[in-house]
Amino acid sequence: MTNMLKQRSMRDEGALVLVFCLIGLFACRCRGTEFQNLLSIKSSIRDPLGSLSSWNSSTSFCYWKGITCDNSSHVMKVELSAKNISGKISGSVFQLPFIQVIDLSDNQLEGGIPSNITSCLYLRYLNLSSNNFTGSLPKSWISGLQTLDISNNMFSGEIPEEIGLISSLRVLDLGGNALVGKIPKSIINMTNLEYLTLASNELVGGIPSEIGLMKNLKLIYLGYNNLSGQIPRSIGELSSLNHLNLVYNNLTGEVPPSLGNLSNLEYLFLYLNSLSGSIPHSILNLQRLKSLDLSDNLLSGEIPELIGQLNNLQILHLFSNNLTGKIPDSVTFLPHLQVLQLWSNKISGEIPKNLGKYNNLTVLDLSTNNLTGKIPETLCESGHLAKLILFSNSLEGELPQSLGRCTSLQRIRLQNNRFSGQLSSEFIKLPLVYFLDISGNKFLGRISERTWSMPELEMLNLSRNKFFGNLPESFGSKNLENVDLSENDFSGPIPPSFGNLSELVQLKLSKNKLSGNIPEELSFCRMLVNLDLSHNQLIGKIPISFSEMPVLGQLDLSCNQLSGEISHSLGKVESLVQVNISHNHFHGSLPSTGAFVAIKPSAVTGNNLCGGSTSSLWPCKGLKTSAWWFLLSCIVAALAVLGLSAFVILLLVRRKRITNLQRMERSEDGSWELQFMHDKACKWITIDDVLSSVRDEDIIIRGKFGNSYIGKSSLANMHMQFLINDISSISPSQVCEFYRLQHPNIAKPIAICMSAKGGYLVYEYVEGNFLREIISKISWENRKDIAVGIAKALKHVHSHSSPSTLLCEISSDKIMVSEKDEPCLRLTLSGTTSSMDTKCFLSSAYISAESCRETKGTTEKSDIYGFGLLLIELLTGRSSSSRVELSVHENIVAWARYCYADCHLETWVDPIIKAYALNHHSQIVETMNLALQCTACDPAVRPCANDLVKTLKRIMISSSCVIDID
Repeated sequence: MTNMLKQRSMRDEGALVLVFCLIGLFACRCRGTEFQNLLSIKSSIRDPLGSLSSWNSSTSFCYWKGITCDNSSHVMKVELSAKNISGKISGSVFQLPFIQVIDLSDNQLEGGIPSNITSCLYLRYLNLSSNNFTGSLPKSWISGLQTLDISNNMFSGEIPEEIGLISSLRVLDLGGNALVGKIPKSIINMTNLEYLTLASNELVGGIPSEIGLMKNLKLIYLGYNNLSGQIPRSIGELSSLNHLNLVYNNLTGEVPPSLGNLSNLEYLFLYLNSLSGSIPHSILNLQRLKSLDLSDNLLSGEIPELIGQLNNLQILHLFSNNLTGKIPDSVTFLPHLQVLQLWSNKISGEIPKNLGKYNNLTVLDLSTNNLTGKIPETLCESGHLAKLILFSNSLEGELPQSLGRCTSLQRIRLQNNRFSGQLSSEFIKLPLVYFLDISGNKFLGRISERTWSMPELEMLNLSRNKFFGNLPESFGSKNLENVDLSENDFSGPIPPSFGNLSELVQLKLSKNKLSGNIPEELSFCRMLVNLDLSHNQLIGKIPISFSEMPVLGQLDLSCNQLSGEISHSLGKVESLVQVNISHNHFHGSLPSTGAFVAIKPSAVTGNNLCGGSTSSLWPCKGLKTSAWWFLLSCIVAALAVLGLSAFVILLLVRRKRITNLQRMERSEDGSWELQFMHDKACKWITIDDVLSSVRDEDIIIRGKFGNSYIGKSSLANMHMQFLINDISSISPSQVCEFYRLQHPNIAKPIAICMSAKGGYLVYEYVEGNFLREIISKISWENRKDIAVGIAKALKHVHSHSSPSTLLCEISSDKIMVSEKDEPCLRLTLSGTTSSMDTKCFLSSAYISAESCRETKGTTEKSDIYGFGLLLIELLTGRSSSSRVELSVHENIVAWARYCYADCHLETWVDPIIKAYALNHHSQIVETMNLALQCTACDPAVRPCANDLVKTLKRIMISSSCVIDID
């Protein structure tokens, strides 16, 4: 019996050993399979940065970059975000048997999602966002998936009904694609879902009426689609909802009163729809509400007095509706109110007398209403008021003395009212004001008798008032770009000191009583584009130095007492496109070049001019002189008759080379045309150089709206390089805008190569590196210089072009930093890509998707959003598509906002600059504050490009004052 037990025990032990051996054999085979799968992944993609260089047999794959193993040495995570890898995603990544996390976001991967995605049964987190993936969405997914983020790609087709089978999903982000069709009803089966984002697609139909069954939802973001119908009442049953964003759709009907049941709601964004009816009183019970935006709808009725119950409200946007009645007095008692924008309604009555006294106002915009009365003394009680915008009302009286003490003011727009009186000496010394427009009022007085000291002033408009006396020698600012003093009663000479305004772009002094000569010093304004001195009493000649102004585009000297001849050098100013010299005392011949070639007769009438190309002038009398020159020419021709033949032969031989030196070149078959924007370019670049460079091996960036290539001149002794961008079409107006936009921080376009099928933009090559490649190595000094440079470039673009024509490529993988550490921003053409590509380009970090839909157009504010993301990356080292724990933060902006509000600086600042940051705490914090202003959900709250330059300069000089504008 004992022997039998021993034999059985030995058999059991042997079986156990066999089991362990089989398990070990399986584990070894499994690890071998994982090794092969990882190598297969590596072989299917391009890796220009060498991020996968450690993926080789010399070390265990558990130590490879981007790989995390579990305790059993099986691959648990593949994290290759922002590695600039490209190519198609290999199905091998879904054959890793124990994989739980796959993050391939923020790369240049393309193609579709492999069909074997359901193979990895343990997958819980899948992030393929910010790539170039195309095709339709798979119908089958892993049932245990908890996070699915495929946003900011080019997926098309409908959202499959089967997506509702992923019952364990907590985060679903399909935003920033080209998905069509309706929102599938099966989505309501995702009862565990907390974050739902379908924004920036082309979805139609209504919002599922049963959405109220998804009880765990904390965020709904369905904005920037073509959704229609009414907002479902059942949304009011989502008691956990914190953020509701349905903006930029075609929703109709009333705002559901049931939204008043959302006790945890902090953000309600319904702007840019067609909602009607009155503002429901129920939503005024949302005690946690911080931001309420119902703007750009068809709402009517009065603003309820009960709005004063929203004690946590920080932003109130009701502009662009049909609201009537008065501004409720209860608004004055909202203690956290920072931004109040009610413009473009039919609101009447006076501004509440205590507005600003108990608020924390930073932005007040009540423009384009029917308001009457005076400006309250209390508006700036908080000491934070930065923007005061009240134009186009019927406000009257003198400006309150308190405005002169409001040193936080930066932007003042009071034009087209009935204000009167003089400007106080304190008002014209406000230290931070960069934009001042008080035109179209009844202000009066001598503005030269008081010393102006507005050091930050960039835009000044005092036109259409009753100011008189001499012009002041200075406005206390070297930053002035736009000065309009027209339609007043100014007299005396134009101060020569105006020539010190080196940043001046536009100067309008028309319709005054100015006298004396035009000062030569005005030609020192090298940035001046528009000069209007018409309808004055000026005498003397046009300064000859005007012909040396590099960007002068419009010159109006009409209706003065000017005399003398028109210098022919003025006709050689390439930038000059419009001239008006009518009704003066000019004589002699009119230049027949440049802007004078197609000049209108009305622009030269009232003088004693002759010649030129306009039919309204008599030919100049010069027969004797012409005959003498003809005789001299004949003599010279007779002496050179032998050389003429040789010259003709030489011309024939060199015809092709001469053709290449023209401003336009065509291919031999005539299918391509190369138009040069700069004369020098035609000397070293040919159409063959451009076309031969458009190949895969010359790609340096694979973009969502086209690729970028590097080209090289083939001409002898030329080692010049250039960059090429894909485009599909270009209009003459876009060519003109490109030509005018010259700035040290903007990549210079040098040529355009076009055919019937598409084309390419050719840029001057800048020696250096893309910001993404060096950002982890550069100091804060370099980073802030880059930020200021890009801000200046944005300011220049926004001042001189339309956002519907030119777009700025603001991302660290598109900004080139030269060898001299100068950032270089590239521009591309709006409307030169397909709607899908344009959508994907503009929807980068697509929460700022107000400009993603081609039908609604682009705005300058989308550029500002991109700049904010760039600032966040410069501060934290994390890009807009860096992986953030979405169960806590919906995107990088939300993460940054959280860090700014609740975390110590050392927990979020980039470790590379941490030492500097800890010693310059205020400067870093203020810069993050500016980044959060730029990335505000509401475009209207974001600063303009002028603000960026100004604020950055102030931060870098002094960091004692933080601007609290969300």
